[in-house]
Formats: sequence, C-alpha cells, structure tokens
Amino acid sequence: MSIPQSGGGPIENHAQLAQYLADGCKPKEDWRIGTEHEKFGYCKGLQKPLPYDGPCSIKAMLEGLRDAYGWAPVLEGGNIIGLEKDGANVSLEPGGQLELSGAPLQTIHETCDEVNAHLREVQDIADKIGAGFIGLGAAPIWRHEDMPVMPKGRYRLMTDYMDRVGTMGKTMMYRTCTVQVNLDFASEADMVQKLRVALALQPVATALFANSPFLDGKPNGQKSWRSRVWRDLDADRTGMLPFVFDDGFGFEAWVDYALDVPMYFVYRDGRYLDALGQSFRDFLVGKLPALPGEIPTLSDWADHLTTIFPEARIKKFIEMRGADGGPWRRLCALPALWVGLTYDQGALDAAWDVVKDWDAETREALRIVAAADGLQAETHGIKMQDLAARVVDIAEQGLRSRARPGAGGMIPDETHFLNALKDSLASGTVPADELLSRYHGEWGQDLSRIYADYSY
Repeated sequence: MSIPQSGGGPIENHAQLAQYLADGCKPKEDWRIGTEHEKFGYCKGLQKPLPYDGPCSIKAMLEGLRDAYGWAPVLEGGNIIGLEKDGANVSLEPGGQLELSGAPLQTIHETCDEVNAHLREVQDIADKIGAGFIGLGAAPIWRHEDMPVMPKGRYRLMTDYMDRVGTMGKTMMYRTCTVQVNLDFASEADMVQKLRVALALQPVATALFANSPFLDGKPNGQKSWRSRVWRDLDADRTGMLPFVFDDGFGFEAWVDYALDVPMYFVYRDGRYLDALGQSFRDFLVGKLPALPGEIPTLSDWADHLTTIFPEARIKKFIEMRGADGGPWRRLCALPALWVGLTYDQGALDAAWDVVKDWDAETREALRIVAAADGLQAETHGIKMQDLAARVVDIAEQGLRSRARPGAGGMIPDETHFLNALKDSLASGTVPADELLSRYHGEWGQDLSRIYADYSY
C-alpha cells in the first residue's frame, strides 16, 4: 500500500481536486511503466511468516538490503518500514508482505530488469538470514492470528475499521499479495478510454494470473481467492465502478466519487490521525472532527486517493489492480499485457471494441466467474478462454506496434513477455490449476510442500 504523499499546499477551491488528476496528463513520449509486486516472506525452518523484528525478520531484510545494495531507509516512529533508491521504493504490506514499487521506466525490458535485480537482491539477503519468499495471491496455510503486524500507523487504523464495513478486510490486508502496473494517460479523453478498458478487462487479468486457490491449509473453492476477498471488503471503496461508463465521465466525476468514500486518516508530523469514517467534504470546509478548523492540503487529497481500492483506479496515472501475485516469470507478463492493450492507440481501440457493448451486469459477472473458475469461466455467453485469447492477441499486436527493442537491439520488441500467458492459453490452465493438480497429486494434500517447490 502507498506511503504518505507529499507536495501541495492548501486546497482553496474545489477545482484543484480535479486539476490534481489532470496534472497527470503527459504526451505519449513521456509515458512510463511502473510495476509493483508483493510477495510473502517466511522463516525457512518454521515455514512461518517473517516477524517484524529478530534475526530472521522483515527488519533484518530491510537492513540487509540497505547495507548491501545502497537503499536509503524510510522510517516511521524510529522503525525502518521501507527503502528508496533511483525512483523505486520497497515497502511493507500490513502482514509483512514485501512490495517493490518500481521506478517509472520507458520499456518492459527495463521494468523486467528492475524486477529481476530486486528479486536477486531479496534472494541474497533472504539466504543470509534463513528466509524464503514465495509469490502467491493468498497465504496458503497461515491463519490470521499467525500474521505479524507491521509498525505502521496507517495499518493499525485500517485494521480497526475493516470489521465495521465488511467481512474480508483483514484477510486482504494481512494474507493477500498482488502484482499491478501503473500507466499514464495523455488527456482526459485518453484516461476515460483507458480506465473503461481497464475496468472491463480486469477479470481477464484475474483469470490469467489466478494463483490463490488455498487458504487455511486447504482449497478454498476459488482460483483467485484474493479476487474473491475484494468483493466483501468495503463496498464504499471497491468494485467495478459502473459510473465510469456513464456519458460525461471524467476527472470531475472521479472527484465526486472519491469525496464520497469515507476517510481513513490524516497524516500530520509523522503520525496518522484517526479520521475513520469521516468525510473529505467536511474536511474541505474545515469541519473534519479529526482536525477541526483545518482545511486539507493537496497532499491530504493524494493520501485519500490511495485509500480507494476498485479494480482499476486513477490518481495521476491509472493502476491495474486485478492480478494475483505470482511466480517470477509472470511478474513481467502483467505489465506486458496492459502496456500492449493501452499504449498503442490501435490496440486500445480494438480492446474497447471488445467491451463497449457490455453492461454493468456482464462486467460484474465476469469478475465473479474469473475468480472462481479462471480460464474455465463462462458467463453471459462469454467463454473466458476465448476472451483472454482475443485480449492477449490484441496486446501482442500493440507491443509489436510499439516496437521497443531490448538487449541492445537484439530483441525487436516486447512481445516475448507475453509468452507465459500464451502458454496458459494453449494449455487452458493458470498457476492455480497447477497448484491444485500438485496438491491433489504428488503432494498428497500436504500443502507445506508449496514452500520448497514454489519459492523464488
């Protein structure tokens, strides 16, 4: 989850809220790719999640990366809770999931190099402290009470709030992992087209990357339990956002939506102040109970935007949020899919043609069946495998049209990063299917074997 935002003075008029989003517009030559991925760490001897402190711990991981690889520490309350270097940062999810938020880079070749370098660094430090890391969408065995709590004030507030607004909020926070990509837009119209395509096709990403079929040590009946969790988290801040497809949607409509999402906190002087359930609309007129008489800054607005969790969201860029965390090879396939679909106008138009006639019921139904059945999903006359094949083909055409070479020109474009997805389409299976097959087969339903077989 996001670190505190910075920059921006007091909000003096309502127009600044939409302008903050519009300030993200960039010419095509300045578009970048920011890849984020989370993974679970554990102590190898006990196969238990990494605690925050101790010789085999999150703190030891962060300090090891700091000392060996030149990362600058990020502190909160005297505790190291993240790292920064060269436009990238390493941060902690509530249960200690380690996240790389990559730098904004020009090509998938570069972002994949960044992912690979990060995982090699993590592997080096993990080996030294007796830890392992595994890429899954949900913790397969650990119960909620097994999970550590990271020393971050934002997470303490969120934990207290989750049971008031849904049934699966704490499961999301402490026992799930995702991979996502952040992409740019050129204009309000470009944002609208991209966000509509992004929301409509998140179920395809959910199906292709489904990798969380276990919870509490047994199959959970879903290919992507992580996706299932989001449906019962907090209806005010999650979902497929039908209003995005209404005529006239734009930055101002997003502002109206965001203002109606209850607040979590206000960040002041290194501390998170409890504003749970309070209204940013009240904040705008100096009537926020947490800070009576004070008006918000643009940094407060930026912070608030990070507490909205739909399947795709906008800040000064668009975040694609539908995929489970997964194996090393698929971490580069996710940005390849979305860059191919959205960074070439011909591909974006083709993707829009696929989804433009769907209604809200169809989009929501696809979301539900994608989590349950992966590529075997079918609803409203749509077969997920056929849809996914069409979408991946459009993405491949988009990447080919982009023609961004790698390896000093030896690789002509970025299409090979889709190979993991093409393999899934050829076999009709995704990572969750493989995990279930091994669980019921060679593992003899001994799920502890997942750590040796699937860790990075």
